[in-house]
Amino acid sequence: MATLSKNRKAVLEKLDKDSTYTLADASALVKEITTTKFDASVDLSVRLGVDPRKSNQMVRGVVTLPHGTGKDVRVLVLCTPDKEEEAKEAGADHVGLDEFIDKIKGGWTDVDVIITTPSVMGKVGPLGRVLGPRGLMPNPKTGTVTMDVGKAVKDVKGGKIDFKVDKFGIVHASVGKVSFDAQKIAENASELLQTIIKLKPASSKGTYMKSIFMSSTMSPSIAVDTKSTSL
Repeated sequence: MATLSKNRKAVLEKLDKDSTYTLADASALVKEITTTKFDASVDLSVRLGVDPRKSNQMVRGVVTLPHGTGKDVRVLVLCTPDKEEEAKEAGADHVGLDEFIDKIKGGWTDVDVIITTPSVMGKVGPLGRVLGPRGLMPNPKTGTVTMDVGKAVKDVKGGKIDFKVDKFGIVHASVGKVSFDAQKIAENASELLQTIIKLKPASSKGTYMKSIFMSSTMSPSIAVDTKSTSL
């Protein structure tokens, strides 16, 4: 059996694995039990009482975190020349069309979000095999297919994220960085949880929010009281 390091022992002493914590307490604790030398992400995993195989129980949405994600989000805008200047002024990292479509066909996906306009979806659609598995395919429901590309870029850069329940009924999302103070982590997490609650499908029966776990990169998970979803 592998021996525990001093750091790992200290972390486990601070965390009661048999207890659930309020959102505020979990947000403070995740900072204490993170020992990485880099600025780790803080993530939420929310298990929902839905069957994602049924289209009427799919939970998907967007939320703008009040304090942003703490990440430098790389944005590609695929658009016609008349929209390029708008996208560049809004802060897009890459702007263009045919040259980037060719790069993506060749396997290039070195971006976090792709935004496009409805008029070029005919060209973007065939890229679904490459972009879909990576969660990069533009979608009107998440605001990434729009004529207002400038606003879309600013929203994404400012902390707007999209989330989707996976095949196991779990929503995974990042709600900040360990360098954030605990209150900001808690406020971002609360905003995400409240949005998920509002998206509860009418066809979902029984307990909707079954469990919530908060963790940082490489830290143990902290069980959050499901009744503690707002501040």
